[in-house]
Amino acid sequence: MKIGVNVPNFGPGTDPGVLRSWAQTVEGLGFDLLMISDHIAITPDVAERYPAPFYEPFTTLSWLAGITTRIQLGTTVLIAPYRHPLLTARMAANLNELSGGRLVLGVGVGWARQEFTALGIPFSQRGQLTDGHLRDIRAAWKDTASYGDRRIPVWVGGNSDAGLRRAVRVGDAWHPLRPTVPWLRKAAGRLQTYADEQHLPVPALAPRIALRLTKEPVDGAGRLAGEGTIDQIMDDLDQLRLLGAKSVVLDTYPGDPHTTCHPQAAWQALATVAAHLLPPSTPPRTTMEQS
Repeated sequence: MKIGVNVPNFGPGTDPGVLRSWAQTVEGLGFDLLMISDHIAITPDVAERYPAPFYEPFTTLSWLAGITTRIQLGTTVLIAPYRHPLLTARMAANLNELSGGRLVLGVGVGWARQEFTALGIPFSQRGQLTDGHLRDIRAAWKDTASYGDRRIPVWVGGNSDAGLRRAVRVGDAWHPLRPTVPWLRKAAGRLQTYADEQHLPVPALAPRIALRLTKEPVDGAGRLAGEGTIDQIMDDLDQLRLLGAKSVVLDTYPGDPHTTCHPQAAWQALATVAAHLLPPSTPPRTTMEQS
């Protein structure tokens, strides 16, 4: 099972130097995947959660591809209706080619109503638009002479039943966000049911989970996967592996934009997880050790 990290590409503490340090830290610690988010118009509903500066994902990942060498790069998630499908197909294919086949394209329908309005896109049609865009993107990629022949995995986000069905129809993987383990266990059963109904393969499981490391155990039915002591977190990862997860993305962002000014706490939590994931003979490298 591959383990990735969701890197904040927004907020008052984020700048090119911090993004570089994030990339060096995540790759140096031995993680498999670095993913970032997507917003274009930082309208008030977006700014409340993810304030400016907000670095556009294709631009940022292209730059990070030149800084990194091994780690996969991806979006969690690209809002499909925000761009013409042929533009998305072209940018994704070019980034994948220039990075040596390291792109994972996570997509979603979006939630920010004011941002949709600013972009002139009907919010009520975002699900239908996403379905059509994904079909058009896949159709474009069949022209390998124009788009290249490196396969790009498509992860479909969304915790709703509509998201599960979309993942079955047009995704290589289902990418739920910040679930609990019991909820995910039940949802995986529904994913199987929807695949059977449509006579299609079950997409891979690739959740993005919280990473909130605590000294004392976190109890309660509402505990998110990835919250608690290192023993709880490692048990969560084991449970996800048993559910068949092929990839898991760790999300250190607690929802407070000011934490982007102090990424060291997130890096320390990631280092703790990495130390428990890697064999003893392979110590993780920190940013300071790389510099």
